[in-house]
Amino acid sequence: MEQITALGMMSGTSLDGLDIACCRFGLAEARWDYEILCAETIHYSDHWRRRLDRAPQLNGFDLTALDADFGRYAGEEAAAFIRRNNCRPLFVASHGHTVFHQPEQGLTLQIGHGAHLAAAAGIRVINDFRSLDVALGGQGAPLVPAGDALLFEQYGLCLNLGGFANISYQLGDHRLASDISPANMALNFLARRAGKLYDKDGAMAAVGAIIHPLLEQLDALPFYQQPTPKSLGREWFESQMLPLIEAHHAAPADLLCTLTEHIARQVAAVADVVPSSTLLATGGGTHNHFLIQRIGHHTRHEIIIPEPLLIDYKEALVFAFLGVLRLRGKNNCLASVTGARTDNSGGSIWG
Repeated sequence: MEQITALGMMSGTSLDGLDIACCRFGLAEARWDYEILCAETIHYSDHWRRRLDRAPQLNGFDLTALDADFGRYAGEEAAAFIRRNNCRPLFVASHGHTVFHQPEQGLTLQIGHGAHLAAAAGIRVINDFRSLDVALGGQGAPLVPAGDALLFEQYGLCLNLGGFANISYQLGDHRLASDISPANMALNFLARRAGKLYDKDGAMAAVGAIIHPLLEQLDALPFYQQPTPKSLGREWFESQMLPLIEAHHAAPADLLCTLTEHIARQVAAVADVVPSSTLLATGGGTHNHFLIQRIGHHTRHEIIIPEPLLIDYKEALVFAFLGVLRLRGKNNCLASVTGARTDNSGGSIWG
């Protein structure tokens, strides 16, 4: 059996922190298996949360400086993680932090420069996984389905509830996937307005009341009627969804309840194009009991909640695996998912 150990790093749009996972992958008889050896989340300080949150408004020089600074920071955290856990990864696969994602303009930018990350970590780095797919006319997202197809094929559908909700599933010979809607990014935005970092367990939303006019407006957003492939970015949330929410001067609990119902309805609408099956739910939103309850109410699928380590670190695990595929010269981005002209192997290698 061929075995590779790799470090995956993920910084999500919800600004929770830097997820790091050291993972072992094994290949035997054309089948991959995995093990998460150790993992942790480095929560962002107020300093880093502010800098990353303001990144889209920076001028060119300051954004370039932030790209380098965040790369050094991520590299230092990777090196400290390796020392603490006495692990020996072959490389670091870093998603970086998304600042812009506008594939229709041929643009996507994830900061945390690979050269600075590699120099600070003292280990080979693979990053910038999305750019090649966007250059090939694709959405550059979602990327996780390539990992879902090879590591989680036993599930009918794989749902990630991160900053955005996205899903992947097998239909015939093709892996299909799509971004669904904003999730934690939008929910956390509303929770912060109530003085909380996030709505723990969905407790605030659970005691709120649905604002039906707002729910109807959210459900009618044109994105939901667009055919796949399609993807979402922070810019879409701020320009399309946020103005609708802010037009309703309602209690935070009611806004959270309405948004939770909207997310659940959109997840079910996408998931239920597939015959009844098992749906693996991961990502930070899986800890939101009220959101999971509402998704379960609307969908016909059996929702599988895995162990906490996989809930919280599946994306970091999969990015480590995408790095493995990149080093082996195998495709790690699927045209059936992104709409690119061809499957491709994305990622810049440093060191």
